[in-house]
Amino acid sequence: MTTEHDRALHPNMTGVHLPARAPRPQPGGAGVSWDRLLAAPNPLSSDHRQAAHELDLAASLVLAMPSAAASLALLVDGEQIHPEGALVLGALLYVAGHRDGAQFWWQFAAGGGSYTSASFLSLLHRSLGEFLDAEVWRQQAEALAATPRAPQRVLGSTRALLPAKVLTDILARCHYGLDVKLPPRLAAVIHQLPVAGDDPEYGELPQPSATLVRDLTREP
Repeated sequence: MTTEHDRALHPNMTGVHLPARAPRPQPGGAGVSWDRLLAAPNPLSSDHRQAAHELDLAASLVLAMPSAAASLALLVDGEQIHPEGALVLGALLYVAGHRDGAQFWWQFAAGGGSYTSASFLSLLHRSLGEFLDAEVWRQQAEALAATPRAPQRVLGSTRALLPAKVLTDILARCHYGLDVKLPPRLAAVIHQLPVAGDDPEYGELPQPSATLVRDLTREP
C-alpha cells in the first residue's frame, strides 16, 4: 500500500527515495532558515558518510511530516498492519540511537509495501559500508515504488509529533554535519519503551507503547 509519507517523496541521484517536503514550523532561534536547513545534503568525502548524512536528514523529515503523529497512533491502536507507523517509529528509534530497532521496524514497514522504508534501509547499509545489502534494498525500493497500490489515507490529528523547536534543532544538526539526537526528555521516552524478547538478530526490540504519542507531544 502507498502511504501518505511515500507520496511526498522523490528519487534522489542515488535512486533512493527521500522526503521532498516538510512543514515549516517556526524556527527555534533567530536567523534560522528552514529553506537552508532543508537543502539537499552536500557531497561528503566518502560514500558511507554521505549515506549517513542523507539518512539523518531523511529520518528527520519523516518526523516532521504532518501525519507522523497520526501514523504512529495507528501502529499502536490499529487492527491492521500500518507500515507508515512503523516508518515513523523506526525514524524515532534512529534519532534516539537505537539503530538495530530502527532497522527492524523499517524492514517491517518495507514488508508492508513502504518503499520509503526500503530506501532508508539502503542508506543504512551504505552508511555501514554494506554495499551489497544496500543495493538489494535500493532495488527493492525501486520495485515497490513502481508497483501500483491503493493509497492508504491517515486520518486524525495533524498535530506535530515533536515540538517545532526540536524539529528545527534536529534539522540544524543535519545541516551542520552533527549527529542527530533528541533532547533528554524525549530521548527518555524512547529509551523507556517496552521491549519484546531477545531477537537472535536484533536483540531486544523496542515496541510502541499505548502512551507513546501522548508522551512525545505533551508539553514539558
